Amino acid sequence: MKTRITELLGCEYPIIQGGMAWVAEHTLASAVSNAGGIGLIAGGSAPIDYLREQIRLCKEKTNKPFGVNIMLMSPNADDLAQLCIDEGVKVITTGAGNPGKYMAAWKEAGIKVMPVVPSVALARRMEKSGADAVIAEGTESGGHIGENTTMCLVPQVVDAVEIPVIAAGGIADGRGMAAAFMLGAEGVQIGTRFLASEECQIHPTFKELVINAKDTDNIVTGRYTGHPCRNIKTKFAKKLATGEKEGTLSPEEFEQLTVGALRRAVVDGDVESGSFLCGAISGMVNDIKPCADIVKEINDGAEKLLKL
Repeated sequence: MKTRITELLGCEYPIIQGGMAWVAEHTLASAVSNAGGIGLIAGGSAPIDYLREQIRLCKEKTNKPFGVNIMLMSPNADDLAQLCIDEGVKVITTGAGNPGKYMAAWKEAGIKVMPVVPSVALARRMEKSGADAVIAEGTESGGHIGENTTMCLVPQVVDAVEIPVIAAGGIADGRGMAAAFMLGAEGVQIGTRFLASEECQIHPTFKELVINAKDTDNIVTGRYTGHPCRNIKTKFAKKLATGEKEGTLSPEEFEQLTVGALRRAVVDGDVESGSFLCGAISGMVNDIKPCADIVKEINDGAEKLLKL
């Protein structure tokens, strides 16, 4: 399947792995890139030395293009932005802000920039600032979310910009990818399906929660803090949601409980105090496979439906 995204990024398939904080490291990213997609390493608030090591380890495991996701609200975003230039990263995706102040330097370095956008207005701003493509992410996605659904957001963004649009949120198989393409997308970004990959380094308990999840086993917490996140429904997540709804947890208490909760989920598999960020599509993820199989199955399934 050839689209403007495969041409832009130099990949075989227009499938990008989500830059999931604490999850997307070099083992997963290199596996997705070797499978023909685009793997991403999560920058998050990672120390510079750690991210530099992850980039270099990824280069040892793949000679295919891969990228880095930078959360612009991170306190060290400036350093991460420069590190990507210094290390010759080919692709950057961004979230939680406007990357405009970095755009000129990134473009001069030959980096392809693809901001994640939750709205038409931000998509237009990103196009004007020089973005090569935008990732229109619906509320079905895991982690930090907007309010618009993928099915509503993607076609509106496609109509609003000339640059290629990548759809994200609620996509886990060829049917989802084909649907995104019918809405005008030219690529997809997938996170949750890769949580259940052999190469993903998360705790086994996290993987079990994903593959055992039903369609109703996701929940959004953090709306009243201004940073809503979609999680797998655990007792801890329900405690947070109930405390929010009933006012028994103040925003300060909520923040106190959730500091470090993602690390506790990813690294420790702690169901008592960990936040297992995951998309609403987890009910469709029922097995653990190599990234190569996941990428090929999704692409081949979409091609069959689109009759390419």
